[in-house]
Amino acid sequence: MKTAIIKYNAGNIFSVSHALKRLGVEAILTDNPEELLSADKIIFPGVGEAGTTMKHLQKHGLNRLIRDLKQPVLGICLGMQLMCRHSEEGDVDCLGIFDTDVKRFLPQRQEDKVPHTGWDTISSLQDPLFKGLSPEEYVYFVHSFYVPVNPFTAAVTDYILPFSAALHKDNYYATQFHPEKSGRIGERILTNFLEL
Repeated sequence: MKTAIIKYNAGNIFSVSHALKRLGVEAILTDNPEELLSADKIIFPGVGEAGTTMKHLQKHGLNRLIRDLKQPVLGICLGMQLMCRHSEEGDVDCLGIFDTDVKRFLPQRQEDKVPHTGWDTISSLQDPLFKGLSPEEYVYFVHSFYVPVNPFTAAVTDYILPFSAALHKDNYYATQFHPEKSGRIGERILTNFLEL
């Protein structure tokens, strides 16, 4: 099985690569269209800012390529947000794979800190990505923007308000949290993705 990580100006590419190595998977890191199209599984990582990153993807033609992929694709954090229609971060139109928008967290109480950072639970697990996991598993988040609960929501976390911890549509899967930083649970989620 050939696994590819999309190479672009994202901050967590190497932690994703190391997490896959721990699972015995040597992923290729590439922005080459032929290599991406021939991969069996693709991971679209992301730590960064939506507006800048969309410009980078457009400049290199990756925006069209990602939308046309037919194999299973896993977006992580910013990767998930960029798969949506529009982001309030940079007020930018994104890839439009998921017909929903990305919103900025607005603290409601003094204890509401933004960014939402650290371990939190995921529930309402309704996807093959979460096979073998029990409700209320803990995973690791770092984000200031969120995707509201919508018809593509595959898992939910409640911080300030309920939001999409994961999305799924056709061959596109996405997590707002970082499976590569989520210990045993994250490894199980990555394994489930690789076994799709």
